[in-house]
Amino acid sequence: MNIRIGGTVRNSIVDGPGIRYVIFAQGCPHRCEGCHNPQTHDFDGGEITDTETIAREIKKDPLLGGATFSGGEPFAQPEAFIDLAKRLEGMNIICYTGYTFEELYSPEKTAETELLSLIDILIDGRFDQNRKSLELKFKGSANQRVINSKESVKRGKAIETVL
Repeated sequence: MNIRIGGTVRNSIVDGPGIRYVIFAQGCPHRCEGCHNPQTHDFDGGEITDTETIAREIKKDPLLGGATFSGGEPFAQPEAFIDLAKRLEGMNIICYTGYTFEELYSPEKTAETELLSLIDILIDGRFDQNRKSLELKFKGSANQRVINSKESVKRGKAIETVL
């Protein structure tokens, strides 16, 4: 399946615990002031690749502790990230989003809820430059939450956790 990305990082230690492979979604409707990745905002930017190629690249590195979906906004391409998450079954997946869990979750079968059910940890909420702190672990601003995504989908409400 095709996916539009702004790029990847093969051995990140800042986008979740352990050594991670990061996929930066291209395109973001939020355009938060002070965004760390403003080059990913344009929905026509980046490059088109396919989820099979990315998954194959990730699976061939035995040192990876997981994959991180970042952005841009992964939930702007939920079907592509669903396909990628399924190809990475058994691997820890973290996803950053500018949406809140409550904005994405629905008890109805939606692509957003399906993606939430495949993610282990969701870091939600728009980056707020006024609440930015370098003291936060794996978050940019204090308003963002670290959520156990799979458990939250089961319970129908955000369940916060610690990384």
